[in-house]
Amino acid sequence: MARVLLLDTNIAAGPLLGALQSLGHEVTLAGGNPSDTLARAHPHYVQMDYSDTEATLRLFETGGFDFLAPGCNDRAYQTCAEIADRRPLPGVDGSVVTRTLNNKGAFRAWAQAIGLPVPRTLGAAEVHPGIPVIIKPEESYSGRGASILRSPTAAEVSEAQARACAESRSGACVIEEFVEGQLYSHTAFVDRSGVRWDAVVVEYGSANPLAVDTSHTTDDFPREALQEMRAAAVRMQSVLDLQPGLLHTQLILGPSGIRIVEVTRRCPGDLYSLLIHLSTGLDYSRAYVRPFLGEDFGPLSETAPRALVLRHTVSSPEGAPLGALRFHRPVDIERLAPLALAGDALAPSPRSRVGLLFLRARDAEDLADLTRAALGRRLYDILPGDAW
Repeated sequence: MARVLLLDTNIAAGPLLGALQSLGHEVTLAGGNPSDTLARAHPHYVQMDYSDTEATLRLFETGGFDFLAPGCNDRAYQTCAEIADRRPLPGVDGSVVTRTLNNKGAFRAWAQAIGLPVPRTLGAAEVHPGIPVIIKPEESYSGRGASILRSPTAAEVSEAQARACAESRSGACVIEEFVEGQLYSHTAFVDRSGVRWDAVVVEYGSANPLAVDTSHTTDDFPREALQEMRAAAVRMQSVLDLQPGLLHTQLILGPSGIRIVEVTRRCPGDLYSLLIHLSTGLDYSRAYVRPFLGEDFGPLSETAPRALVLRHTVSSPEGAPLGALRFHRPVDIERLAPLALAGDALAPSPRSRVGLLFLRARDAEDLADLTRAALGRRLYDILPGDAW
């Protein structure tokens, strides 16, 4: 049995905690918020800000831990990467490689230089009303601070830059051409031999178009696009000499092919790992954590027939006081992970969430119908506490 320090106390890291424990290890969680789900539920919790790399390194070394694992956010992985610069850590890339992938400005420049298909970046002076653009924080998540400008004026660009920079950890933002198309994620386990296993998930935003809240695996992603995405994953692994592990990519598929918009090496949030496990039978969380223990991925086999499962983040576009959910149709609920209490005041998406909902579909038609209902905000109503 090894002692593992896992950096994350959010509910999304729950399957990672379970995977480490199922492998026989003793796990301690570190995180700054004692009210987080796992901080309250797990007996071995240390309250600390793991964005403080020095403090995290001291805890790791003085606590007698054998391994360090990042959870489901960029800051956790970045801290592990900064520690990996100073002492060997299995499964973790160094900080230079990590910044190249996680920082949107750095990634765009690097990807363009090696010929990967990414949206074109623009300077503020290059933007005019005939060019739709999206302005994003250089370092942020869940669409926070991002703006789509279909016919931008100079004043709108300036305002959008200010919003984006205010949300960015680096204080900087990027301007890029707005690419029309459908958003997907390609999630893959890679090593120096190539892509060992992968899946494609189609993703939508119902409450906020810039924050994914509805998704499911898909088998009808075009074969040529999948081959191009796999080739891009192999290219990234080869050029950066990535450690064996997860390579998770968000991309847009449009008329001109794929455009890669974001790449990360940490596990995606909002219980993405559970979506993959329920849909494919693959023990995604176990395959994710094993490289951080100095092990190979283990069996990358799908242990059950594929299932049709819709993942949906229950949230409010405008914000509302939470009383109850009233469903407009019968649903087969596989899991519901609550994230708010009745009586809570919900902020507009993506700043607060009621819960993570996993629904089983009978067949492809039922899955499509569930997806349309979720996207049209017709699946349920959020009732305030005084309206039952």
